[in-house]
Amino acid sequence: MSNQKLYAIAKQVFSSNFASRSNDQQIANLIAKALINSTSKSLHISPSLISNLNSHITHLVLSNPQIPASSCLRFFKFLQTNQSINPQRPNLEAHLTVILRLFEVRRFAECKSILNAAVVDDNLRCPFPEIVSLLGQYCVEPDIKSKFFDMLFRVYADNRKFDEGLGVFEYMVNNGFVIDERSCMVYLIVFKKCNQFESLYRFFRRMIECNVTITVYSMTLVIDGLCKRKEVKKARKLMDDLVRKGIKPNAYTFNTLIDAYVKKSDSKRVEEILAAMEKAGVDYNVATYTLLIDWYARCSKVEDAEKVFEKMREKGVAADIYVYTSMISLYCKLSDMKRACALFDELVEKGLEPNAHTYGALIHGVCKTGNMDAAKPLLEEMQSKGIDINRVIFNTLLDGYCKQGMIDEAWRLQGIMEKIGLEPDVYVYNIIANGLCKVNRHEEAKRLLFSMMDKGVAPNKVAYTTLIDIYSKEGNFVEAEKMLHEMEKMGEKPNNVTYNALIDGYCKRGKMKEARMLRKNMEAKGLLPDVYTYTSLVHGECIVGKIDDALKVFEEMPAKNINPNVVTYTALISGLSKEGRSDEAFKLYDEMKEAGLTPDDRVYSSLVGSFHGNKT
Repeated sequence: MSNQKLYAIAKQVFSSNFASRSNDQQIANLIAKALINSTSKSLHISPSLISNLNSHITHLVLSNPQIPASSCLRFFKFLQTNQSINPQRPNLEAHLTVILRLFEVRRFAECKSILNAAVVDDNLRCPFPEIVSLLGQYCVEPDIKSKFFDMLFRVYADNRKFDEGLGVFEYMVNNGFVIDERSCMVYLIVFKKCNQFESLYRFFRRMIECNVTITVYSMTLVIDGLCKRKEVKKARKLMDDLVRKGIKPNAYTFNTLIDAYVKKSDSKRVEEILAAMEKAGVDYNVATYTLLIDWYARCSKVEDAEKVFEKMREKGVAADIYVYTSMISLYCKLSDMKRACALFDELVEKGLEPNAHTYGALIHGVCKTGNMDAAKPLLEEMQSKGIDINRVIFNTLLDGYCKQGMIDEAWRLQGIMEKIGLEPDVYVYNIIANGLCKVNRHEEAKRLLFSMMDKGVAPNKVAYTTLIDIYSKEGNFVEAEKMLHEMEKMGEKPNNVTYNALIDGYCKRGKMKEARMLRKNMEAKGLLPDVYTYTSLVHGECIVGKIDDALKVFEEMPAKNINPNVVTYTALISGLSKEGRSDEAFKLYDEMKEAGLTPDDRVYSSLVGSFHGNKT
């Protein structure tokens, strides 16, 4: 092709493009005039102009400095919502153009809304490099660019687009933009909400590397995330590192670590954090006191808990309902209902509202002391205040009734539970079954547990153990062993109580070979015999008249750091006495008293009977 032809084609294309551009500018000017002259919220633009719109015209209109930013926004929204008139939706360029116009007039909320819509719109491709390129073309002010990228970073975080957000962060770092710590905080919070604690920690480390301002709030948030992952050691090291950099922890930071160490039952580390708080001059807040009271209550350190409670009062820190509930729960566990009720009255006088946990603690206390009549007014008070009686409270009451042998009351309560939609679970069945066993209604207990299985409620370790115990007491060892195998097959591992029930059954029937074999099986599975195991074996050997074997088993106990109890001594003294071995029986009696155990009538009867035994 000759140069003349090439020139002619180029001239034609250029003329065509020039005409097209000129035409676009004319349409843009007409739309601009309509927008500038528009006084109402509705837009009066000729449909013919709208039908000729393209992305270039849209950009010319939105970027026109003579058009107010508010009018640009109205035009943009018009294009978004009137797809029938103008099927061409605003593209990425249009979104960025209107955002920059709104930035100029500091309408940041609307900027963020439009940016968010662009990010979540799957039909609108917004790759970050293209955003950077467009922003470079239309924005020259570094301050606006910085604000835009900061907003984009937050929008990506809000929409959990972590990779894209990290890309913005790295771009800002590499191009010298100031990173706002508050935006990083948003990013960290979203990581935490999504349980992405490893990513949270890595990003925080990146913040430190990039010299982003670290505050106590972001530090505490990351420490909390690490503690939730049980990486308490790493959390502690992070705090110590940042303290050396001049960042001062607050009460919430220390409380987070205290809570983590309390959950690990690490009293040494709890004391270390308390010492660090004191050294830093950080006062305890109500959450600190609550954590400490809960901690001491769990360890049954009543005096320590009381000291913390009194210190709280001396410091003028008002105890909230959680603190009172912790103290009430502690006293109820110790069966000190007088103090528990006094604290309950005190919190009511101070205008605090007891919650379900507060009432639950008191109900647990009265049930534990066997005062079932006192539970009724507490329940009525809960109902009058509109506090729901939860499953835990119902189970506590059931257990209280069953331990007192009040099975009919327990049945009645279960009926109430079902009426209010609380279907009995395995714990309810276990409580009632154990109550029936307590009053020797073993057949009813068996029927109850089998009906539970028929209803599709899977038995747990306690249910299987109860059935094994019943069969063992009946001497039905075939069924007892069958239950033991089924239990293991269903993934419920037998514990000491399970094995002890079966061993005791064998021993009382004189089946010592089976009892000894079961003990070996128990030990092979990593379960160590306890005082109940040894007591059953001692008793069994005495029943079959093998007193020397019983003594051998008894002598094993000190070597295993197991102290015999009253039943162990009584069984062996009775066995020796029946054999007329009075000297050995009396020697054991003296040993028993030296151990601080109180002999009962059976011991004295056996000792008297030893003088009439067969052997001198």
